[in-house]
Amino acid sequence: MHRWSSVSFGFATILLASSSVSFADDEPALAPVPAAEAPQRMTLPEGFRATLFAGEPDVVQPIAVAFDDRGRLWVAECLSYPTWDEDGEDRIVIFEDTDNDGRFDKKKIFWDEGNYLTGLAVGFGGVWACCAPHLLFIPDRDGDDVPDGEPEVVLDGWSVEGVHNVVNGLTWGPDGWLYGCNGITSPSKVGLPGTPEEERIDISCGIWRYHPVRQKFEVVAHGTTNPWGLDFNDYGHAFFTNCVIGHLWHLVPGAHYQRMFGQDFDPYVYELMHSCSDHLHWGGGEWTDSRGGQGIHSIAGGGHAHSGAMVYLGDNWPAEYRNSIFMCNIHGNRVNRDLLERTRSGYVGRHADDFLFAHDPWFRGVAIAYGPDGGVYVTDWCDTGECHDNKENAIERANGRIHKIVYGQPPRLETFDLAKLDDAELVKLHLHENAWYVRRARRLLQERAARGELAPATMATLQDLLRSDSATPRRLRALFTLHALDALPEAQLLDLTQNDNEYLRAWAVRLLNDHQNASPAAIARMEEMAAADDSGLVRLELASALQRIPAASRWPIAAGLVACEDDADDHNLQLMIWYGVEPLATTDALAAARLASQSNLPLVRRFLARRIASR
Repeated sequence: MHRWSSVSFGFATILLASSSVSFADDEPALAPVPAAEAPQRMTLPEGFRATLFAGEPDVVQPIAVAFDDRGRLWVAECLSYPTWDEDGEDRIVIFEDTDNDGRFDKKKIFWDEGNYLTGLAVGFGGVWACCAPHLLFIPDRDGDDVPDGEPEVVLDGWSVEGVHNVVNGLTWGPDGWLYGCNGITSPSKVGLPGTPEEERIDISCGIWRYHPVRQKFEVVAHGTTNPWGLDFNDYGHAFFTNCVIGHLWHLVPGAHYQRMFGQDFDPYVYELMHSCSDHLHWGGGEWTDSRGGQGIHSIAGGGHAHSGAMVYLGDNWPAEYRNSIFMCNIHGNRVNRDLLERTRSGYVGRHADDFLFAHDPWFRGVAIAYGPDGGVYVTDWCDTGECHDNKENAIERANGRIHKIVYGQPPRLETFDLAKLDDAELVKLHLHENAWYVRRARRLLQERAARGELAPATMATLQDLLRSDSATPRRLRALFTLHALDALPEAQLLDLTQNDNEYLRAWAVRLLNDHQNASPAAIARMEEMAAADDSGLVRLELASALQRIPAASRWPIAAGLVACEDDADDHNLQLMIWYGVEPLATTDALAAARLASQSNLPLVRRFLARRIASR
């Protein structure tokens, strides 16, 4: 196994990252491997095979993908990069493989008026699209693949000046929120249309989320450089891929991560959290040395530029790949694989053998996702150059491929539409080995709950699954769906905080604070847990929750957390505690001094003293 990892630089490093050398010499390759030959060139582990799902001219500039409830692949084609213009021709295209041969046989254009189209998601009667400066919702409530009207602006204020670092992504989270990313050179002030400037929320680089029912926008975590790709493991924990300063990050709500440059919005955070990987995918030195992904950089993993994130939870690949995270390595013309290993309060990403080698210097993987048969789709932007050499006339706008990777022969899927299943059938899908079905079943139930159309027995069936299933991931699936349906009373979450299962306790803490309205009883219970719960995972959630509860209620919880000597070597947990109490340190210097004197955590003690002195 290799012990290195990556770094990179932006939308175009993501899209057009360099590797403009051929494998035979140092001269630029004149043309990519022909699309029909590309899958045969690829090297994959034994038992895997690749097919060309779609290639130019049928698809060009594929920057993001999403699935609908019929298993069809929706593709965002970004033709506007790198020039922003109010009038664009970026497209959302629907591809379907009706005969299960690994190649599309039906195609239709859903929408062709986008600009800087960098992410999409399907749900709630339409399509969500990142089109800076907007997050759009394109309605299609009758499901006829024709927009019902003009796109609706859901959020605005996203910067259009970052070029490579614009708002991107879109992934439905297990909590019922829509998640996205934003890069460092696109500082934005985001809000609902019409929100006054002073009430807008600042974000430069980081992860954000939007609730489709409550119409609420939040920044989940600040920092990194250009996050581009986010996914969730079997336990609901999120991980995202980033270009430059580390490729893999465990998403902790309220975190402040290391940045490539610039200052965090809070000048008093003092120290920032690092990537969770223990390796780099490039061999060090100047980042430009990794162009081409050869030599020491190839041994390490291919180079510093990454895009896309997929935690494999499908049912086609062998079990050893489940809960591994896969990402596209652009300079290395390959797909990397990291193992997500639990630590006391989080995860460490360890580099496994690289999964896919394209053997094509034009291969530019951007997005990666598994589908309803467990097969995996990888988009190829198919170009040379990168964001530091992005002259408009250098971009090959006529290129693009989507490859499908399967193990053996997946079972043939009959035509289906999950939206036509009743509630009981959607709940039953929570037991499916392929989380693709679980996630879509959850979203459909959430939509029905928002319309007041759930069958009376639905909640009871989900509650039975939460109580009785022996597998933690299945119990969590039920927990997440009940929360998305707004059907988890506080009393039940309080009861779960005393469960023997640390994952259930940890998620109970997070969900108690999801709406930032924890009751006095919930806050009192968190005080008890901070003093007594020995799970690092639970303690990390308690530290994260500090930022979501009233200021005066934070001190007793923080006191319990800083008393734990076992956490003295846990860098992230100490920082999360600090981020929660820092805003209060000068408003109540006496309480801050008292907390510092009680602390067995050296980092928290040192930062408290420093912040008090800064007055």
